[in-house]
Amino acid sequence: MDPVLLGEILASLMFFGIIGFLMLGFPVAFTLAGVSLLFGLVGWNFGVFDPSNLGSLPNRYIGFMSSEVLVAVPLFIFMGVMLEKSGIAEQLLLTMSKLFGNLRGGLGLSVVMVGAMLAASTGVVGATVVTMGLISLPAMLRAGYDPKLATGVICASGTLGQIIPPSTVLIFMGDMLSGINSQVQMEKGNFAPVPVSVGDLFAGALLPGVLLVGLYAGYVIFKAITDPDSCPATPVPYEERSGLWREVAVALVPPLLLILAVLGSILGGIATPTEAASVGAVGAMLLAALRWRLSLEILTQVVIATATITSMVFIILFGASVFSIVFRLMGGDNLVHSVLTSLPGGAITAMIVVMAIMFVLGFILDTFEIIFIVIPITAPVLLALDIDPIWLGVMVGVNLQTSFLTPPFGFALFYLRGVAPNSLPTSAIYRGIIPFVVLQLIAIGLLFAFPEIVLWLPRG
Repeated sequence: MDPVLLGEILASLMFFGIIGFLMLGFPVAFTLAGVSLLFGLVGWNFGVFDPSNLGSLPNRYIGFMSSEVLVAVPLFIFMGVMLEKSGIAEQLLLTMSKLFGNLRGGLGLSVVMVGAMLAASTGVVGATVVTMGLISLPAMLRAGYDPKLATGVICASGTLGQIIPPSTVLIFMGDMLSGINSQVQMEKGNFAPVPVSVGDLFAGALLPGVLLVGLYAGYVIFKAITDPDSCPATPVPYEERSGLWREVAVALVPPLLLILAVLGSILGGIATPTEAASVGAVGAMLLAALRWRLSLEILTQVVIATATITSMVFIILFGASVFSIVFRLMGGDNLVHSVLTSLPGGAITAMIVVMAIMFVLGFILDTFEIIFIVIPITAPVLLALDIDPIWLGVMVGVNLQTSFLTPPFGFALFYLRGVAPNSLPTSAIYRGIIPFVVLQLIAIGLLFAFPEIVLWLPRG
């Protein structure tokens, strides 16, 4: 058999083999590395893979660990976990619930608003969903909300941290797309390409994040008008209204100042994402101190959680590096290139196919797993077809937000199931997210039809 064809066949089998092992429940990082090494051994036996190429792994790993951009990841995670411990989410939820309680759908709107604010100040999806599930879900069910609407709006709002900056997913994608774009442009003869930075992706994701918030809020308002029994009002007693605006100011001002300090400094070009992340980490500690929640015990818990989450993400990245090398050197990248470039319709069709594949993978894989596997394979081809890297990164981010909502492995569903009362059936949670997944697909369609929504801020 032709060695080139054999290598492409092995690369394809390796990709589907990894998907199969992940569906069986094997650890992600070790599956990526282990299956790749196994197929690399098979490829070596058939003469289509040279194992000496794995010698580049140490330099690649050192590059990851010494990357100034990726230092922002543990800092933003630290900020998010610290804010979770400071009680800012609880105060926001309780205050906003009082503020909107007199309106039909008011509790749902408060969840959407708080989800957006927590996304812009923490970006930790699990913590946001759990917090809102513990506080808002019982209140919504007691008020007579449709369980499907209550669970859907909590899960969807909790996942906004995947796209609204500062998003750790965007940090990794920005770092990856920056290198890939430079390489692609050099191959096309452009030796002075316009650089792509994490700050550009943050700027590009801001309006799409606002669009999603608007769609979620619009759906709650639509339900309040067409089906008022599904989201009744919860009037606040008169004695609790006194001093409400003071409560609102106390609850809103600290996170707004932190958001302004972090995102404003990045979008304004005052600080890099890493510098802004350090400001955010210090700011989160100050907020915790002002609430008398900063102690050695709390700090220890935050540091351990930060180290655990960061280690998990980077171990997946290291395993994905093994996969990337083996896949590329067995000819997998050539196979992907030939498939995507031969599609009728050119770049647009290729983009639609890649988005569709990522959406389907979101049912069975985590966001980080998908970007570490798919982006290195497909981004070089898409960028060579003149797809804008910022638009590509934000489109992928919005697309993969659905991976937290789609069963069977939607993590937001698991987080909410873990804190929801036993009387609430799991089927209600699964059915509740369907309208919000549709809203996310509508958002993707709008961003596809109007790329200016993404590119206006970073390119303006």
